[in-house]
Amino acid sequence: MTPIKFVVGSKVLFSVPKALENVSMTLPEVIEGKSPSLPKLSDHQDGYRILSAPADALPQMLRDNPEMVAGGIQTYRRHYIDMNGSFDDYMGRFSSKTRSTLRRKHRKLIKDIGGEVEFREYRAPDEMDTFRDLALPLSRRTYQAKSLDAGLPESDEAHAERKRLAADDNVRAYLLCADGRPVSYLYLPIDGATISYAFLGYDPDHARLSPGTVLQLEALDRLFAEQRYRHFDFTEGDGAHKAMFGTDSVEACSFFLLKGEVANRMLLKSVDAFDAGIAGAKSLAERTGALSKVRSLLRTG
Repeated sequence: MTPIKFVVGSKVLFSVPKALENVSMTLPEVIEGKSPSLPKLSDHQDGYRILSAPADALPQMLRDNPEMVAGGIQTYRRHYIDMNGSFDDYMGRFSSKTRSTLRRKHRKLIKDIGGEVEFREYRAPDEMDTFRDLALPLSRRTYQAKSLDAGLPESDEAHAERKRLAADDNVRAYLLCADGRPVSYLYLPIDGATISYAFLGYDPDHARLSPGTVLQLEALDRLFAEQRYRHFDFTEGDGAHKAMFGTDSVEACSFFLLKGEVANRMLLKSVDAFDAGIAGAKSLAERTGALSKVRSLLRTG
């Protein structure tokens, strides 16, 4: 079951479970503007969860599937790194100020973390056991797991998938450790010439040292050296971290496409109305905050 969530910020107020077929678009498909290919639904399934489709795909999908209804639409930039060239070439795309900031974060973490710092890479099937045993206790403590339900998957099925990918040399996993204790992890599956940003987490006690950013940069240095990849895909969803590290982006959207039954129509209308209300309240708060600052300046000027 896939939950259709009513969310404020990172807090899920409540959700409605639906039997959905997840359809995820690869980065090359989105760049080329391809429409999602929808598998046939079984009688007990309610519809599809479409992830990272090209931004203009929805109108055509509704024309092709007039019996379906869409909702919960999210549009964003899907960020990625063009990995042609070397790591030095990649770093050269940043401004001198950004490069200086990244180097400073690296030096500060090494200096202030309070122990011997190690960057560890895992790629073989037996190494996935070690990665799991070290990363899962950290993942449970992270903001990603506690607030976003986006921690490293813990099920036996998920671990079997990690080992299967490793057996085909199709995964890279990294840990940043201080005195042998993980403070950040990064998990990256590989599909052809694309390596994808799947799971990142860091110890909240070390958040001020930006361990996720430091680990990301160290991983990219090693990945560029392999000269295997065409793209590093930050997948669905926007964010400052993705925008900073990405070299390019393409407009994408994610949404629900459900069978056009009355209950499904009402659910998606409720989700859209709820999301619009939250967006309106946020916009009003931002405008009110800005007006308050102006009034304060006028009073003190």
